[in-house]
Amino acid sequence: MSVNLQTPIDYLKGVGPNRADLLRKELGIHTYQDLINLFPNRYIDRTQYYKINQLQRNNADVQVIGKITGFKEVAQKRGKRLVGTFQDDTGTMELVWFRGQKWIRENLKLNKTYIAFGKPNWFSGKFNMAHPELELLEEHEKNLRSAMQPVYPSTEKLSNKGITNRVVSKIMQQLFIETNGKFTETLSDNLKSELKLINKDSALFNVHFPKNQELLSKAQFRLKFEELFYIQLQLIIKNLIHKSKIKGFPFDQVGIHFNSFFKDHLPFELTNAQKRVLKEIRADLGSNAQMNRLLQGDVGSGKTIVAFMSILMALDNGFQACLMAPTEILSVQHYNGLFEWCNKLKISIKLLTGSTKTSSRRIIHESLENGELQILIGTHALLEDKVKFKNLGLAIIDEQHRFGVKQRSKLWQKNSLPPHVLVMTATPIPRTLAMSVYGDLDISIIDELPPGRKAIKTVHRYDKNRLKVFRFIRDEIDKGRQIYIVYPLIQENEKMDYKDLMDGYESISRDFPMPKYQTSIVHGKMKPVDKDYEMQRFIKGETQIMVATTVIEVGVNVPNASVMIIESAERFGLSQLHQLRGRVGRGAEQSYCILMTSHKLSSNSKTRLETMVRTNDGFEIAEVDLRLRGPGDIMGTQQSGVLNLKIADIIKDNDILQLARHHAKSILKIDPALALSENQVFLNTYKQLGKYKNIWNYIS
Repeated sequence: MSVNLQTPIDYLKGVGPNRADLLRKELGIHTYQDLINLFPNRYIDRTQYYKINQLQRNNADVQVIGKITGFKEVAQKRGKRLVGTFQDDTGTMELVWFRGQKWIRENLKLNKTYIAFGKPNWFSGKFNMAHPELELLEEHEKNLRSAMQPVYPSTEKLSNKGITNRVVSKIMQQLFIETNGKFTETLSDNLKSELKLINKDSALFNVHFPKNQELLSKAQFRLKFEELFYIQLQLIIKNLIHKSKIKGFPFDQVGIHFNSFFKDHLPFELTNAQKRVLKEIRADLGSNAQMNRLLQGDVGSGKTIVAFMSILMALDNGFQACLMAPTEILSVQHYNGLFEWCNKLKISIKLLTGSTKTSSRRIIHESLENGELQILIGTHALLEDKVKFKNLGLAIIDEQHRFGVKQRSKLWQKNSLPPHVLVMTATPIPRTLAMSVYGDLDISIIDELPPGRKAIKTVHRYDKNRLKVFRFIRDEIDKGRQIYIVYPLIQENEKMDYKDLMDGYESISRDFPMPKYQTSIVHGKMKPVDKDYEMQRFIKGETQIMVATTVIEVGVNVPNASVMIIESAERFGLSQLHQLRGRVGRGAEQSYCILMTSHKLSSNSKTRLETMVRTNDGFEIAEVDLRLRGPGDIMGTQQSGVLNLKIADIIKDNDILQLARHHAKSILKIDPALALSENQVFLNTYKQLGKYKNIWNYIS
């Protein structure tokens, strides 16, 4: 009879209520299944036995076979230590205990063969081993414990309460005894033989009790592949269901709006990347399924024009469109950018934000409902129930990571059939992460800058070079350019000796005095009205310097601003530095980004700064960021649930992830419902995972 892996951990022999409670609280282990998925962090290689004359003066753990031939007590400053003489046929060493001496004397047998395991120390001309693990050779040979000893994740509380690594290993052994080491297979025979994967029983046994390095590698590969395979299967199935169930409006015409804009008003030749993305969007809009596409493109890569041309396709087919941005500043900017084009094409467009006056709102609501208003740009205000469209065909969401799943689905409900959705982001998402988190969206990437854009020059300068930097600012202002200076903090924090914003503002005002120079200041604690007033002064060119915190990270477009100075740059994350740098370089002039830091830099900070100086490629930067910070931090709490991985690591195991996605796709291409007999194992496992694993919870 097979054991139910959903059995509460309390019932496992050797656990009991107290230990069960600790395992639940400290490691999230509730069931047998959770325990089997507690994978070791690392392994101690116990495949080798050393002779005493082979011991080296390094700090590796080793095991030695020998006999204890006698004990002696040695007095020391406080109390005594117990010393045992341990010998084999090549020499002798000492075993030392500073506590528990009575128990050791009573329980250890003289002249019996033991395995001593621990770190040898060189002291007074010979090796000793303090508090070694000792096991009789005959017990050692009988034991299930493998030669490669696993080290399990632990916490201080567990160690303090006596749940040591040895105890966890014992509990794990008990689990294998109770289950007879038999577990349900989760991959098909075809897939296993194609990829030469070992079976599930063997993989689980060898990941917990590996006999050697080779078996351990095979076990880890098999379990990592399985974990990533089912995440990919889930995401791809979600995408397929979406396409088959959620019908979209087919936009079968490319009409007068699109064509006349393309022929007469396109401000520049589209890049090949923009053309490719437009083709992908057009294919989606022309199919019967609802488009659900993520458009990634670095700052300045020309996403807005692609979005506008997609909107024109909706208008040509008799539908309305909307564009939602996370901040008022950004939505005003989108509106101003599109208004000119709409004017030329005689298209009606309006802006709706929190500060739109009631009288204007009423007109917007009416003209939306009767279909006169064709395009609506705005913030979260678009999600209000009062905002009703006559026939919304396309919804575009900018900087998607700022909006939750619920907010997206609110937009869907603005029509009987959900509108097509295009989600845009200037935050490059590393490929590995995009495949794992947004694997259910179709992804388009604009990976080249429009011609005529000069790459931003980035340099790293230390505080001692400040006077030179100020001279450079003066030269740029003399050429008619504008400057951003960004600070990480608003008020001084005694624990951090970073220059705070107010201090910086005062020193800039001293070095760049009025009336020759005008300086704006913007930070998060200001009232929105004041913030907007200062922003507008800078946008109109009334002030040459903008001193700010990161509130300017998303959205301000000032083509004349050509220098970005980031103070205490070591305090910012890579993606934030990259976003800030993207605020300049929007005009035809050469732009600069200057990263100012103190001399004290951690190795991570150095890597970040070197990456910024070396490359402007957002995707390369995102990959480095992912390596430095890990997936959870980058995705934010909303999305990181998907990456609640037990054994795989999407950064280190990127190649396995690609392989898993490839196979999940191939299987679903031939058998989307997993109905074939050889695919039953996938269907059953998929259903089980849905039942028990919180890994799928984030998928709405």
